[in-house]
Amino acid sequence: MIKPQVRTHRRVAEIGREAWDGCANASGYGRNPFVSYDFLHAAEESGCVSARTGWAPHHLSVEDTEGRTVGVMPLYLKSHSQGEYVFDHAWANAYMRAGGAYYPKLQCASPFSPVTGPRLITREGEDRAAAEQTLIAGALTLCERLQASSVHVTFPQADEWERLGEAGFLLRQDKQYHWHNAGYASFEDFLGALSSGRRKTIRRERRDACAGLEIVPLSGSDLREEHWDAFFAFYMDTGDRKWGRPYLNRAFFSLLGERMADRVLLVMARRGGRWIAGALNLIGEDCLYGRNWGCTEDVPFLHFELCYYQAIEQAILRGLARVEAGAQGPHKIARGYLPAPVYSAHWIADPALRDPVARYLAEERAEVRHEIDYLAEHYSPFREDGGGV
Repeated sequence: MIKPQVRTHRRVAEIGREAWDGCANASGYGRNPFVSYDFLHAAEESGCVSARTGWAPHHLSVEDTEGRTVGVMPLYLKSHSQGEYVFDHAWANAYMRAGGAYYPKLQCASPFSPVTGPRLITREGEDRAAAEQTLIAGALTLCERLQASSVHVTFPQADEWERLGEAGFLLRQDKQYHWHNAGYASFEDFLGALSSGRRKTIRRERRDACAGLEIVPLSGSDLREEHWDAFFAFYMDTGDRKWGRPYLNRAFFSLLGERMADRVLLVMARRGGRWIAGALNLIGEDCLYGRNWGCTEDVPFLHFELCYYQAIEQAILRGLARVEAGAQGPHKIARGYLPAPVYSAHWIADPALRDPVARYLAEERAEVRHEIDYLAEHYSPFREDGGGV
């Protein structure tokens, strides 16, 4: 039987790997690497996630009457809205202009990761509904106790999203672009499902991108510090050019390689013995998750090669069901990545902010659903005779 009370933890280490992963590895979660103990602990131990960076851990746990952890929630007290990929800056600005205090807020998420995964994480074989309800109630109680403005659950699974809506959260929907494996035997088999024009374009892009380069996929014991040194330089260059504030530090990548090497796929490009570009992926039970990319030499189409085409090849090789290539990017459609819904849920304490946000989200959801259908129908690269998904 589940105890009705929830405990708050200022470090994931207070819960421990065995207790946390005993919940996170339950069936139906796909062994999602972004909610694993090692990933979250690496983010905290490296200092990327802390009160200093505006991500103060306030993880929740639920125990049964025997003291065993049966539910957990990755939860952070935020002093800003950076690193979330579900944008609420307009809400914050409007509320603050009206005299309200939007920060702090509570954020249930995998930090810096626009990746769908479990958020109300419960141990298999338990009363999941009861554990999830207890976690939701615990987050709302903590919000009131800390005088936070709101609770935000970003990139939950679809079933969790629906339950959060039933609990009074406002529901938001957006889109990403995912590639689905229709039982392809090879990359060429996948190309055969595309229109002839797209096949020719992709072959040309791959040929141009790889001219004079060596493409090296690295995982497990093949990963070394020299690779992380090079990749971190790529990551920093991309961050400086795109948004000016890279979230992850060098120590994080070493910890990732030390503790999750078998769940890391680092695809690197080398010219004449010198690394010039790389793309970082994490491997789940049925999905390859693309995360970060960078380069120190501008090569046409190399981004597509390392981030999209190599990911497809590796997913086929590993028998994975799909590739989730991260946030944004309608250009991914032409490369076989079709629009898919992603979700977030928002509990806002003050009705003066909650009510206008609710009206806005109702309109936004309808627009997003229409856009997903329209893009899939009119821009799909797959053959009209039913090739592909």
